[in-house]
Amino acid sequence: MREFAFELSLCARLEADHEGLVARQLGGGVARPGGRIVDTVTVAPGPQFADRAALTADGIPLAAIEADVGAGRFVPVREAFDGPPERRREHAEAAVEAGFFEQRRRNGRLEVKQVARYPADWFDTLVGIENKPDLNRPGDLERQLRIDVGLGVFDRVVLATADHVTGAQLNRLPDPVGVWRYNGDVIEVIREPAALSTTAYGVELDTVYAGRTDIDIVTPEAKRRARRRIAERAYGKGWRTYAFPTCEQINVTERHGTTSLPWCRYFDRIVDPGAECGPDCEGYEQGSPPSVTLADERARRSGWRSDPDGGRRRQSGLDYFE
Repeated sequence: MREFAFELSLCARLEADHEGLVARQLGGGVARPGGRIVDTVTVAPGPQFADRAALTADGIPLAAIEADVGAGRFVPVREAFDGPPERRREHAEAAVEAGFFEQRRRNGRLEVKQVARYPADWFDTLVGIENKPDLNRPGDLERQLRIDVGLGVFDRVVLATADHVTGAQLNRLPDPVGVWRYNGDVIEVIREPAALSTTAYGVELDTVYAGRTDIDIVTPEAKRRARRRIAERAYGKGWRTYAFPTCEQINVTERHGTTSLPWCRYFDRIVDPGAECGPDCEGYEQGSPPSVTLADERARRSGWRSDPDGGRRRQSGLDYFE
């Protein structure tokens, strides 16, 4: 199974089997969030999950959550954020766009307030999953997993593969990493993941040189902020980050309880619409895309809400083209 197809199928399986949220392709670093992209992330709900779902369908920027802005009164943007005026306005606009801030102009100055108080305890356990269906092409797998284990931003870290896992391969992985074998239908647990300390100092691998590796020491507070950023990004993004192609070969047959996997009749497999579909494909047959709305499908299959009471009404699917 190709990596994209493996990843989507696994996301659908996880969404069917677990409460909470599933997302894909999220920045998992701290000093450099985009320096480590985690394939799949699961977010377990906390006691205030329903309050978060009622607030806004989008991910809320960390700067807005940490700003000196409450739900009780409007605050001038220049007092809400640190930094130069242009940067303050960017933060405010992002929070308004996300549906977390309301804004008004009073006496010539822009003011903002939260639409509702932020529910800090809306998420609980974060699990980071690295997908390598073919272990014969591991790439930088060992280094990626060592970054995750050393940082300890995720509560648990897992390697998911379609291959048979040998003892030698297990021994090359960091001990805390769990291993799943996934055949497109069932997840077989080869090794349970060990709990990582998310409240201790972490070590983030940086640049590797001949004979040495630069590292960053990450504080517990920095990890706490990174966890919230990851959870919010997961909430806003999800895993259906694609659009169905305008091709008659795309099928929406139900798999793992969802009708949102881009299954191609011509190739008889899941395809990557952004990379494989279009007029240059030998099986392309011009037509209308399936009628499935990805945002509605996500809301049907998880605790995420596409049109919450506390936030703005969104146009389904716009965020899938970020």
